[in-house]
Amino acid sequence: MQKGRLEAFSDGVFAIIITIMVLELKVPHGTDFSALAPLAPVFISYVLSFVNVGIYWNNHHHLLQVAKTIDGRVLWANLHLLFWLSLFPFTTGWMGENEFAPAAVAVYGVVLLMAAVAYTILVRVLIALHGKDSTIATAIGSDVKGYASLAIYATAVALSFVQSFVSLALYFVVAAIWFIPDRRIERKVAK
Repeated sequence: MQKGRLEAFSDGVFAIIITIMVLELKVPHGTDFSALAPLAPVFISYVLSFVNVGIYWNNHHHLLQVAKTIDGRVLWANLHLLFWLSLFPFTTGWMGENEFAPAAVAVYGVVLLMAAVAYTILVRVLIALHGKDSTIATAIGSDVKGYASLAIYATAVALSFVQSFVSLALYFVVAAIWFIPDRRIERKVAK
């Protein structure tokens, strides 16, 4: 199968997710800067989610750039990833509107964790399709960064009921780890 439709569909979903998130930002009722203060949790949640969606879009692009072909398993694994990403606007809004309440931070973390699991599944399905000696397989390697992210997310979810701001900080740590596009794949593409 050709991957063009998968890429186009996925790009459309990424764009819709970001659009829905930005539409959740409400204009304040006031004319001075103090009117913005109550929106700080909503804005911080939006920034974190925007960065995460951008990271997924970037790495998804790089991953599919080295994929030669796709099959039905890849289509379903990709839909699985898009499902979890599509929940970002809801969990982002809930967390921001409730000023980082423990339950909202935990649910946000579960969605982040499940998106990371889904991305890992997509990677593994692509490696299975292309072979263990493929560009994808050699670029991903042992995927320490991916598995470390899963562990950090799981820890953050567990901590959210103890100290939600520690969990929030851990979500930012994972975003920082992934902020630079996956250079493993970029190096393989450059060769």
